[in-house]
Amino acid sequence: MAARKPAETSADVVDTTVTEQPNPAAVRTQEYAAGDGWAVGQTAPSDAFRALDASGTGEPTGPVVHSHPGGYARQIVAKGQVITEGVRRELDAAEQSDAADEGERG
Repeated sequence: MAARKPAETSADVVDTTVTEQPNPAAVRTQEYAAGDGWAVGQTAPSDAFRALDASGTGEPTGPVVHSHPGGYARQIVAKGQVITEGVRRELDAAEQSDAADEGERG
């Protein structure tokens, strides 16, 4: 007598139309770049420099410019780099100093 092959049961049939959903706890969230701008965490859209006092004290003077002003200058941030809290503080200090200079002139 020949051995018979058992009939396929529903447990043996694989349904290829149903995809298994990943465990939500194991899925990483999408990370997005903060974009270009001057806020903390964003990428600097251009270089930022500030001229230094020519008298030799090394104090920053004048406004923030986006190309080297010539002479002595400090580069605050390079294009494409992340804006840190320190960079933001220096940019804010330059804006306040520039506004104060405008007030004295006007």
